[in-house]
Amino acid sequence: MTIHHLNCGSVRQIEATYPGPSPAHAVNHCLLVETDAAGLVLVETGIGLDDVRDPAGTLGADWVAMAQPLLDEEETAIRQVARLGYKPADVRHIVLTHLDVDHCGGLPDFPQAEVHVLAAELAAALAEAPSFRYRDAHWAHEPRWVTYSPERGEDWFGFTSTRLRGLPDDFRLIPLGGHTAGHAGVAVRDGERWLLHSGDAYYYHRELEQRHHPHPIMDIVQTTSEVHHDLRVGTQARLRELVREHGEEVSVFSAHDPWEFAGYR
Repeated sequence: MTIHHLNCGSVRQIEATYPGPSPAHAVNHCLLVETDAAGLVLVETGIGLDDVRDPAGTLGADWVAMAQPLLDEEETAIRQVARLGYKPADVRHIVLTHLDVDHCGGLPDFPQAEVHVLAAELAAALAEAPSFRYRDAHWAHEPRWVTYSPERGEDWFGFTSTRLRGLPDDFRLIPLGGHTAGHAGVAVRDGERWLLHSGDAYYYHRELEQRHHPHPIMDIVQTTSEVHHDLRVGTQARLRELVREHGEEVSVFSAHDPWEFAGYR
């Protein structure tokens, strides 16, 4: 498979907590995966065309004021897919870590795709929208939802994992609880290694170090948006253990850290 790392929506500029890295806009780290059997698979969608054109109406005015998105149409997934020579209909599957606005805003741009998500996340989003984190404009087109229950999973480096229907075994959905009701990571096999897109299970690369070090600004976002503090903290501890014990086999990254993203891009 060929894996493209895309930033599908820059938001407010931040600084690192140590000398060296330049200030950078936080990103919405997405993956576009070219497969032989399942067409294009998009992991996360980031911010979509409707969000760029009507941010207050789709993202919500309060979220826009907090996140300060750049709203660049050229950063949307649909525009980046086109620059790679593909049509929107070539994206046959979308896999989401969760349904916060900045992770699923591009869903309407790919109405034909099957959308894979944990059942608990979809239930929470449908029940709570419209709200600060969930905006029903992103699924008004009635996506082709494919939902999963983690209780039926299998072991993946000590985590419960679920194989995705219609996709190769190179994709897994990994429950990573605490941020939302049905938050998950998405594992994608990249040759001899696995990539684990951890969504918002953590926000800053130094949180995965043994003596984890949150980012002062990003930590405000993750602590105020968590639905279960102990579960979120426990998830981060398990991710640190995964990196420590299986770092040769698994590369872990989050959704918004610009310096992590630069390392993959």
